[in-house]
Amino acid sequence: MSKDISDNICNERLFSSLFEKHSKNLHDFLYYKFGEHFNPKDKVQEAFIKLWEHCGKVTPSKAKSFLFTVANNLMLNEASHQKVVLKYQKTKPKTHTNETPEFILEGNEYMDKLQKAIANLSEAQRTAFLLNRIEGKKHREIAVLLDISQKAVEKRIYGALKKLREDIKEI
Repeated sequence: MSKDISDNICNERLFSSLFEKHSKNLHDFLYYKFGEHFNPKDKVQEAFIKLWEHCGKVTPSKAKSFLFTVANNLMLNEASHQKVVLKYQKTKPKTHTNETPEFILEGNEYMDKLQKAIANLSEAQRTAFLLNRIEGKKHREIAVLLDISQKAVEKRIYGALKKLREDIKEI
């Protein structure tokens, strides 16, 4: 049972002819329905990319319907996304806090001290410490990444903590 070339649109010439035949009409349809604001040219390209990704499943007779449905859905998704963006823009940010200016200033000074203290760590300690505390990696994961033993990782992290405590007395 040989597969006929017209069963799907994975043939580049057939796909190219579909693009030439339907791209302008698809663009015009999207432009008239949604306007230029949602980038109809991009959505046409995305629809054809999706068609190419599913070329084995889509027959040439269904290609136009597939393209228009996908492009319409892409535009609807973009429209709903824009509604969320507009809704978020309408919410006013909090203009006040319950924190005193002294507390905020102390927090900023502490962060500066912490960043300087981290910068003063050796490269090995800083790498292990940041992988553990910032990226949340476990000791054995860090050991695999750095190609060292788990005990070496523990020693580096605990050494870094000890040095940080010395550099920043307020911890």
